[in-house]
Amino acid sequence: MKNSARVGHDGHVQVTVAKNAGFCFGVARAAKAVEDEIAKSVVGERIYTLGKLIHNDTYNAYLASQGVGVAEAEDIERLAEEACESAPVRVFVRAHGISKQTKALLESSAAKNPHFSFIDCTCVFVDKIHKTVAEHNDEDGTLLVLGSKTHPEVLGFCSQFDGKIFVFENCEQLLAEIESGIIKKDCAKAPIALAQTTQNLGEWEKIKKVLKKLYTNPLIFDTICNVTESRQLEAVKLSKINDFMIVIGSRGSSNSAKLYSICKAECDNTVMIENADEMTQYFPFIHNKVGIVAGASTPHSIIQEVERKMSKTENFAELLETSLKTLNTGDTVTGYVTAVNDSEIQLDVGAKVTGIIKADKITDDPSAKLTEMFKIGDAVEAFVVRVSDVDGFATLDKKRVDSDKNWGKIVAAKENGDVLEGTVIEVVKGGVGVIVLVDSTRVFVHASQTGVPKSTDLTTMIGTKVKLRLTEVENKRAKGSISVLLREERKKAEAEFWASIEEGKQYTGKVKSLTSFGAFVDLGGVDGMVHTSELSWKRIKSPAEVVSVGDEITVTVKSFDAEKKRISLAYKTDDTNPWTIFKTNYAVGDIVAVKIVNMMPFGAFAEIVDGVDGLIHISQIAMTKITKPADVLELGQTVDAKITEIDDEKQKVSLSIRALLEEAKALEEGIPEEAAEEVAEEAVETVAEVAEEAAADAE
Repeated sequence: MKNSARVGHDGHVQVTVAKNAGFCFGVARAAKAVEDEIAKSVVGERIYTLGKLIHNDTYNAYLASQGVGVAEAEDIERLAEEACESAPVRVFVRAHGISKQTKALLESSAAKNPHFSFIDCTCVFVDKIHKTVAEHNDEDGTLLVLGSKTHPEVLGFCSQFDGKIFVFENCEQLLAEIESGIIKKDCAKAPIALAQTTQNLGEWEKIKKVLKKLYTNPLIFDTICNVTESRQLEAVKLSKINDFMIVIGSRGSSNSAKLYSICKAECDNTVMIENADEMTQYFPFIHNKVGIVAGASTPHSIIQEVERKMSKTENFAELLETSLKTLNTGDTVTGYVTAVNDSEIQLDVGAKVTGIIKADKITDDPSAKLTEMFKIGDAVEAFVVRVSDVDGFATLDKKRVDSDKNWGKIVAAKENGDVLEGTVIEVVKGGVGVIVLVDSTRVFVHASQTGVPKSTDLTTMIGTKVKLRLTEVENKRAKGSISVLLREERKKAEAEFWASIEEGKQYTGKVKSLTSFGAFVDLGGVDGMVHTSELSWKRIKSPAEVVSVGDEITVTVKSFDAEKKRISLAYKTDDTNPWTIFKTNYAVGDIVAVKIVNMMPFGAFAEIVDGVDGLIHISQIAMTKITKPADVLELGQTVDAKITEIDDEKQKVSLSIRALLEEAKALEEGIPEEAAEEVAEEAVETVAEVAEEAAADAE
């Protein structure tokens, strides 16, 4: 659109429209592609845009009226399945671009179904960023991005990078993240830096200087599109020479918001409108020279309508005078965020004064960050506390409006018994309870209703997210209970548990307490008991020999009584059965190293594996006759012995040291090894019956 000027009939108002106002090349290309498809579409064809085509509600409403639908990435597979010859589907990718995953899904879907197709209208500047990021992709690298982390353009090209990604909205945020250590100063590899195409050129130049000082040879790519640069530079120029600036664009548009902040910095009398109908709402001053700029998503028809409406006004000054808004203490106003930091936000409230809301008049949460809660262009409703025409500021209170709005919700929640979520923000003096912030409303929870043990320091709850149910609502004061929900959840979990329990089922739980006869295990709100005999295959004097309070163990249900709420559990398993372990690893004839653990008149007992002992009969301890085992052996001594017999039914093992000694002697005397073994076996057989009788006597 060419520069144009209009002078009102009263001869005082000059209007100048920026050359680069309205659709940029990328947006215009996408809009034309969709409009052309609408014009040539056949009966039954369904047309969709992947996300809203542009940030302009008026234009999007026009597309909707033409039958164009809006789809999201998760709709692609469904649309591809529904597409058929009589109802083909065509999807248009907007200028912002998409992630590589979404594009791959579109391509695979189109390959599977010839009646499903897509047109990629990604802006050439955005597509270039995708290629740049993909070319320098490095899972060990760092990508630094000036932009909005939730913007579809940023989400799209960041999907091309597998390393660490940091997105920041200005130089101040970048410096803060570097100072806090979130962004490392000592990167092993030089970081890659670029900007969202619609970012502020001046801010990008500041960031480039910071990065060049901080890193050696950072890879910096100038990705702000030249149309955006020209648009922003022209906005600066017009703002300096005009006493009133109009920014036409959607408040949800990144480039329109940037234009607004640029114009506002140079011309305090700057407003943002989306169409000509909003003109009278936002004109706060009488002026002689008016400049008009428009975002990349603003159709030329809207710009022309605004210009035409102004030029046809016979008494523009009178129009402005009648639309002038006066703020009074006690009013409730809606303004749009023009500046934000973590101590306050500033609002354009359509009056001679700028609205100011301090952090403590926005939220009671001390940890809340206003820069994360608000962005330029956000609509905010607030109560007018004080107006100073001299200072040019109005003190506003958002909490008061929120409180009035939310109180109705609180009352309804109490009546309906709704479950509410909130954040614990402080402990009441004396530790008698906590304050939970629920949608800007403070709810008191008595210590006894917090659901934590009496001995717990309530300050540990500060900052935690909790669920509660209101118990009392009166005189704009609310009380609630966290524990009542915890009890309900426990009852629900308990009911589900008893409905699904069965013998043989395994659970993983925590040892809750120990008694002389066993251990109680928490299975998730329901306790079961492991008797001492089911804790170990060995005889134990106390459960503490096997488990400790707090241990996480896997147990098996032996039996249960749902009516009496009793569960009998087993901890020991066949896999841990010492006899099973022994039989798996040893057989008759094996030579094993055993430990002497007990001595009797008829022989010595030796530990083969933990939990399994074998008997070395006195006749099998030495080659000569001995009066007692202690003549040769000592408790705790480790000796080699031969397994001579395994009684699987009685789970008994016979061992012999003598057999090994006989074999060794035979070998020394030159007897063949086979004969030596026979001699040893005969010696064992001679005393086998005696050994068995002796073992029986021992029992």
